[in-house]
Amino acid sequence: MNDIQIAQAASPKPIVEIARENGIPEDALMTYGPLIAKVNPVKLREMPEKGRLILVSAITPTTAGEGKTTVSISLADGLRAIGKRSMLVLREPSMGPVFGMKGGATGGGHAQVLPMENINLHFTGDFHAITSANNLLCAMVDNHIQQGNQLGIDLRQVRVRRCMDMNDRQLRNIVGGLGGTGNGSPREDGFDITAASEVMASFCMAADLNDLKKRLGNIVVARTREGKNITCSQIGAQGAMAAMLRDAMMPNLVQTIDHTPALIHGGPFANIAHGCNSIAATRLAMKMADYVVTEAGFGADLGAEKFIDIKCRTSGLRPDVVVLVATIRALKHHGGVQKAELNLENIPALKAGMENLLAHIRNVKTVWNLPVVVAINHFVSDTQLEIETLQAAMDAEQVPCRFSDGWAKGGQGAKELAQAVAGLADQGLGSQMRFTYEDEASLTQKIEAVASKVYHAGSVNFSAQARKILAQLTEDGFGNYPVCIAKTQYSFSDNAALLGAPSGYELTIRDARLSGGAGFVVAFAGDIIAMPGLPKQPAALNIDVDNDGVISGIF
Repeated sequence: MNDIQIAQAASPKPIVEIARENGIPEDALMTYGPLIAKVNPVKLREMPEKGRLILVSAITPTTAGEGKTTVSISLADGLRAIGKRSMLVLREPSMGPVFGMKGGATGGGHAQVLPMENINLHFTGDFHAITSANNLLCAMVDNHIQQGNQLGIDLRQVRVRRCMDMNDRQLRNIVGGLGGTGNGSPREDGFDITAASEVMASFCMAADLNDLKKRLGNIVVARTREGKNITCSQIGAQGAMAAMLRDAMMPNLVQTIDHTPALIHGGPFANIAHGCNSIAATRLAMKMADYVVTEAGFGADLGAEKFIDIKCRTSGLRPDVVVLVATIRALKHHGGVQKAELNLENIPALKAGMENLLAHIRNVKTVWNLPVVVAINHFVSDTQLEIETLQAAMDAEQVPCRFSDGWAKGGQGAKELAQAVAGLADQGLGSQMRFTYEDEASLTQKIEAVASKVYHAGSVNFSAQARKILAQLTEDGFGNYPVCIAKTQYSFSDNAALLGAPSGYELTIRDARLSGGAGFVVAFAGDIIAMPGLPKQPAALNIDVDNDGVISGIF
């Protein structure tokens, strides 16, 4: 059976039963049918946080696939299988990748969250609420201009962009306001995908509704001709936006096939934004479980770095252990093997590709000073000699390495991994975590620190435009913000073709953008963009629904 067939054959418990078993009072639930509920964190405000935090990241992604979400889910299930009270916290999937190239984002095989079709599609409407709140702000900015422009907004310097939760390259750059004075003022505009919007980033960084309203108010929407920033609070949109997001701010409760509770909430991209689920959901899980498994998007150079330098810096959270996910197939790909030949034993390519894994391990241990466990997502094509070669390399690094059969066996296939992770997490070493850079460093110094320490670049080339924007942001008082580097997920570098562990290259920062609501500065490396396009053969071509309402084709 494929993933969706396995998910549809599962026997989930009623969500109210999952809530009751995990200490969530019924008056904190807003149910969406029998299998989905929102949890109102206000009802659990007085509960202390007690859980150990486990951060799952990965090697640099490849077309061979690593299965990071599958391992995250099976690890949470595996912790339950060895008698630990665990909870899973994940991001919500964006429908852009679901209908584009990546497909669904709810795990695979017997390590899935349910109901996978709902989660991958509209779920509880959080993405729609974020889209609508973002576009309300855009409409109110343009309306302010239309109704006299008392703030003196320069039409050439409107910063806020509209968004939608779909890949659509046609909308990256548009001209709006055509058709005469009654239809607004003609100006250049554009769309970002919702997961890359500043409202999404602000939403996921907010501790509660009051914090969300403050962050929304801090979004810089435009500048005047005199160079003064105009914020959302000056437009007056933050209250209405927060009201639209009231229900969305409640984390979504679902379950895995093994009945492990899972909170799925928020969904910023890690190659553009900070790539983590909401702070609100992570904190809520830490009140209800002894071990909380969460995930940061793409490889550790993107997801884990942003989790640590942005999310942890803002929230005070600290992971007790980092899990790095890899597959032997993906490591061979980093060693130069083409996809069609990945099932063949190739020890030289495996050894070459392991340099990528070793680079991530050393970042976790030496840059961030955190303990690490390597999780190998097991494939039937893995040969005994390949397994022994990888295990020997991890032994030489003194890093625990465990294989996971979560795809085939769910939590039962991840018990050894769970034992190793729990053992390290119980040592409570998260308090010794270090950031990549200090708050006092300049924006350019912070970018250079990430580039040199995490990406292993030899130098950073700032375009004239990027330098100008970073200097202006510093002058405007944002120089103390952390940086969020937007770059390709397929390489440590800004060149997707550079596999393995490149070093000594020049990283190019071509542009920068303030995310005032989220509280960080986005620096764009290479040609990364905030609105993806659909591939030649989008996944949408394979998705369908029959007359009984049964959906197919989402993996």
